[in-house]
Amino acid sequence: MFKTTRHLILAASLAFALPFAASAELPTLQESEFWSNEVNSGDLPPIAERLPKEPLIVDLAAKGREFGTQGGTLRTMVTRSKDIRQMVVYGYARLVGFDANYNIVPDLLASFENEGNRKFTLKLREGHKWSDGSAFTSEDFRYWWEDVANNPLLSPSGPPDFLIVEGNAPTVSFPDETTVIFEWPDPNPDFLQSLAQARPPFIYRPSAFLKPYHEKYADPEELAFLVDDARVKSWAALHNKLDNLYKFDNHELPTLQPWLNASSGKKIRHNFVRNPYYHRIDSNGVQLPYIDIVAMEIVAPGLVAAKTNAGESDLQGRGLAFRDASILKKGEEVGDYKTLLWKTGVASQIAIYPNLNYADEVWRKVLRDVRVRRALSLAIDRKTINQALYFKLAQPMAMSVLPASPFYSEENAEAWAAFDVDMANALLDEAGLDQRDGSGTRLLPDGRPMELIIETAGERQEVENALQIVTDTWREIGVKLVMRPLDRDILRNRVFAGNTMASVWFGWDDGLPQAHTSPAYLAPTDQVFLAWPKWGQFYQTGGEVGEAPDMPEAERLMNLAHDWEVATTDDERAAVWTEMLKIHADQLYGIGILNGAPQPIVVSNRLRNVPENAMWAWEPGAHFGVHRPDEFFLVD
Repeated sequence: MFKTTRHLILAASLAFALPFAASAELPTLQESEFWSNEVNSGDLPPIAERLPKEPLIVDLAAKGREFGTQGGTLRTMVTRSKDIRQMVVYGYARLVGFDANYNIVPDLLASFENEGNRKFTLKLREGHKWSDGSAFTSEDFRYWWEDVANNPLLSPSGPPDFLIVEGNAPTVSFPDETTVIFEWPDPNPDFLQSLAQARPPFIYRPSAFLKPYHEKYADPEELAFLVDDARVKSWAALHNKLDNLYKFDNHELPTLQPWLNASSGKKIRHNFVRNPYYHRIDSNGVQLPYIDIVAMEIVAPGLVAAKTNAGESDLQGRGLAFRDASILKKGEEVGDYKTLLWKTGVASQIAIYPNLNYADEVWRKVLRDVRVRRALSLAIDRKTINQALYFKLAQPMAMSVLPASPFYSEENAEAWAAFDVDMANALLDEAGLDQRDGSGTRLLPDGRPMELIIETAGERQEVENALQIVTDTWREIGVKLVMRPLDRDILRNRVFAGNTMASVWFGWDDGLPQAHTSPAYLAPTDQVFLAWPKWGQFYQTGGEVGEAPDMPEAERLMNLAHDWEVATTDDERAAVWTEMLKIHADQLYGIGILNGAPQPIVVSNRLRNVPENAMWAWEPGAHFGVHRPDEFFLVD
C-alpha cells in the first residue's frame, strides 16, 4: 500500500547512512516488520545502523506501562487541513521536553549543561539521523543560525525573540559534530522551556536537504530552474516554502518526529508512517513508535463527535467538548471504545476579554475602569453555569493559575468571583454609570445604552450557553449583553484591529506554570492576549505598530516580565510571578468564569498505554505529546 511512497521517502537513505557502533549496554535490537522489505532489498540500512550510538531507552516499567508490539494503524481526526501539524505536536520529539512531572529532560539531545542561564551546552546523540538517513549534527544548527536565522532574505526580522536578551543575540559555536553552545552576557532563563513547547522554535534544519535551495550552496543555474519550476519569485521564497518543520506539509522535508508525512498535497486523509531512524527504543530493543501508521482524517467540526461515537477514531481529544461526553459514553459498546475524562490545563475554560484598546473612545474609557470589570465579574453566576454546563465537575473561579502550579493562590482564584449583584451595582454607580433608560439599561457618559457586544468564535456551544446565563444576570445590573458569533480568523482580526468591544476565548494556555516558566504571557508582549492587542503589537514590532501601554498596572507588568528575565535566583523569579498574578487578580484583564472542566478523551479498546487520568494542556504538554503516543500500541 505504501511501497511507492516509502521508496520515495527513503531514496537517499543509503547515501547518508553512517555505520553504527553498538553499545554493550544496549538490548538486542529488533528489526521493524514494517520496513523489512526495504531492509532486505538494500534500500534501507538495518536497525543497528539506523539508530544513534546511544538511543534513548524508554523505561516503560517505571511509568507503569506495558511493553508493546509494533504494527497497526491508528485513526484520528482534525477539522482543518493545516491541522496535520498536530502530528508534530503529538509526536513531541524535542531537543528537550517535559516529563510527566513537567521537569525539562533531554530527548533528541543526549544531554545539556546550563551554566547560570547564560551558557547552554547542547550535546547531540552520535550517529543520530534524520528520517531520510542524513546525519543530524551540529551542522544543522550552524546552517539554521548562520544561513537561515541571520539571512535577511529568509528571516527579515532576524533571529527569534526568545534568543534576544537585553537586545543582544547569543554567541553560537559548534566545537564538534555533536556539540552546540549558546551563550549570552545576560541570563536567558526561558531558553530551555522554549525548546520544549508544543510549537517549538526549531533551532536546526535538515541542512543536507535544504542546501540545494540556498543561494550560498546551490549551483546558480540549477537554483534558477528550481525557482522557475516552483513558480515562486525568488530562491528565498522557494526555501521558505519547503522549510517548515512545524507545518509538516512538505512530505519531502526530513523530520525527527516519530512519524513522517507519507502524503503529498492536500487530502481528506493523510497517512503518517513510522520514522525508520527514530531515536527512541524500549528496553527490549524494539524501536518506537509502536504504531506503524497514523491515519488522520479531516472532517467538518460538527462531525467529530458523531464519527467518534460511531467508532471511527482510535484516539480523539481534539474536536470534542464536555457536552459530547454523555453521547460518547452511550456509544462505547457499539463503537468499541472507552471515554476518559482528563483534567484541562488552561487557566479558564471560558473567559471574557474586555478590549482595553477598543477604537470607540467612550467605551474604551468605560472598559478601562477596573470598577466596571469587577462589576461585570461579580454579576456572573458561576455556580449556575457550572451546574448547567458541566454537572458541577468544573471549578467556578476567576482566571488564575491552577492548583497544580506552585504559584497557585486561593485568594487570586476567588478574587471578584463571588456572585454579588448588589456590589456589582454599587461599583457601576461609583464608576459614574448611574443613569438608566426606561428598560433599566445603564447609559454611557454620551447617553448611549450600555450594550456590551461580546464576539465569539462560534465554535463551542458551551460558550454560547454560558453567555446566555450571563445575559440574564448582567440584566440585573443594567448591562445588556449582545452576543455576536463570528469565524475564528475574522474574530481575531477584528480584535487585533481594535474593532471588537469584548471577546470570549479560553484563559491562558499555560495554567500550570512552573519555576522555569516565563511569565511573559502575563504582560502586554503579544497581541494574542485579547484584552490588549494594540499593546502587544507595539512590543512585537518595536513600536512600529500598535500603542504603547498607558495604564500603570500594564506598565508594571512589562517591568516585572523584564525583572524575571534578568533574575538570578528562583526566589526572585517566584516573587515576580506572585506580583504579576496578583495584578491580574485585581485588574481582571480577563474575566474567567470557571476552570478544570473535564476534557473527553476517546480511546479504542484496542489501544494500550494511554493514561486513564491525565492532563489535557497545550502548554505545557502539547496535548497528547507529553503522554508519549510513540509508546501507545494496538492489540488485535
